[in-house]
Amino acid sequence: MVNCRKEVESLRAYVPGKPIDDVKKEFNLDKVTKLASNENPYGCSEKAKEAIIETLKTPSLYPDGNCTKLRNAIAEKMNVETNQLVFGAGSDELLSIIGRTFIGPSDEAITCIPSFAQYSASVKTMGGKLIEVPLINHTYDLNGIVDKVTDRTKVIFIANPNNPTGTIITEKEQLEFIKKIPSNILIVLDEAYYEYVYDDNYPESLPLLKEYDNLIILRTFSKMYGLASLRVGYGIAHPQIIDYINRVRGPFNVTTGAQEGALAALSDEEFVKNTFEANKAVKEYTYKKLDELGIDYIEGHGNFLMIDFKKPSMDLFVELQKKGVIVRPGFFFGMDTYQRVTLGTKEEMDTFFEAVEQLI
Repeated sequence: MVNCRKEVESLRAYVPGKPIDDVKKEFNLDKVTKLASNENPYGCSEKAKEAIIETLKTPSLYPDGNCTKLRNAIAEKMNVETNQLVFGAGSDELLSIIGRTFIGPSDEAITCIPSFAQYSASVKTMGGKLIEVPLINHTYDLNGIVDKVTDRTKVIFIANPNNPTGTIITEKEQLEFIKKIPSNILIVLDEAYYEYVYDDNYPESLPLLKEYDNLIILRTFSKMYGLASLRVGYGIAHPQIIDYINRVRGPFNVTTGAQEGALAALSDEEFVKNTFEANKAVKEYTYKKLDELGIDYIEGHGNFLMIDFKKPSMDLFVELQKKGVIVRPGFFFGMDTYQRVTLGTKEEMDTFFEAVEQLI
């Protein structure tokens, strides 16, 4: 039997949300509502669909390894230089590349838990050690992270909003934190749910790049833009950081369909506006329903909520599946009485609440 590297032995494979077809088959259901993976229930821009279909005419050609058109469009929209951008097959690939670029054996990285599982894989795959600081009030403990910084610290991961709790750190908190971190430590500001936030205290991180050259901001087209299946995300940082990452990045890691779809999606501001407003309205509706039912929850800033049902999460997870609703059990995050529930359409949330009311 072939053995893997010792670093791989300690890893645990990522467990994705349960597929709709599997639940239909397992419980003999005709209709299933999936609220497990924080996907956009409103689909994607029609402009993006048209652009993706157009690329099917030339599947024999390699994609543009530089993502030139998408690079130029994002640089203009974000008011950054083109050499400040790097692209990946989703933010999770960029996290993996960051690990391969900046982490070595005996190096350390720091984050809070629970948070996005790929931070751990990024570090441990390279033989590094991930220092995990517990959240405080379901929110990143920035002072706790500062206290754990040593001369071995190479990378710090901050999810803002955090997945799975949906909480944010404020502009003031973020700036004070960055000032305390040595300039030779890379700070990853993972802003996958940036486009959903409407809290005035949420930070605008881009201007900080002009003063701090140890930051990289990660964003994605998987959430608000509804292109999760295409796998396209991007990072914004100092050109030197981008250069290091590009030395490790594969040459054709973002497909032509992903590039063209993302480019079209970026230009469809009406779709983004409509999705933002719909998500906000459904979130407020969901808060109201939970309050009426006396169910606790964490106020979130993305397109999902952590809801505390006060019972073992795997048990309720299965019972909800039997009624045709897939959610994400808090068991996976060490929050065993919670379920992470993606905010679907109004109709999907009504289906969810109908199942919940029958079970509680």
